[in-house]
Amino acid sequence: MRIIGFNFKKISAERKSDLKGKLQIKTHMDIEKLEKEELDIAGEILRFSFVYAINYDPDHAVIAFEGNVLIKPDKDYDVKKLLKEWKKKKLPEEVRLLVFNFVMTKCNLRALQLEDEFSLPSHIPLPRISKEQAGNASYTG
Repeated sequence: MRIIGFNFKKISAERKSDLKGKLQIKTHMDIEKLEKEELDIAGEILRFSFVYAINYDPDHAVIAFEGNVLIKPDKDYDVKKLLKEWKKKKLPEEVRLLVFNFVMTKCNLRALQLEDEFSLPSHIPLPRISKEQAGNASYTG
C-alpha cells in the first residue's frame, strides 16, 4: 500500500484561558470514515477520513485537525475484506499503523507551529542539549 495523497479539511486552534495550575496534554486520533473511490489517474483508492486533537486540560486550549489520507492498495490486496472489517470499525494492524503514523507526522508538525503562535507548551518532548553534550558538540555546515 502506498500513500498517494493527504489534505487537511479543517484546522482549528483555540486558547481559552491562561495556563495555570496542573496542566495535562492529551492527544486523540480516530479514523471516522473509510471509502473506496475510483480516480482517473490512480484507479481504485481508499480514502481515510481522520480527526486528530490535542487538548490542554482542564479546558485551557485545544488544537484540532480533520482531513483525508488517500492510499493506493497493492494489486493483490483484498480491499473487499478490508471494507468488511471496517464495518465492524476494525482495521488490519499494518493499515492502521500506516495511516496513524502518517497523520501524526503531518499533524504534529503543524501543531508545533500553532503551539508556538498561541504560546502553548509543546505536546511532544523536543530534543535538548545538556552541558555535557554542548561541550562536545561540533557543527558542520
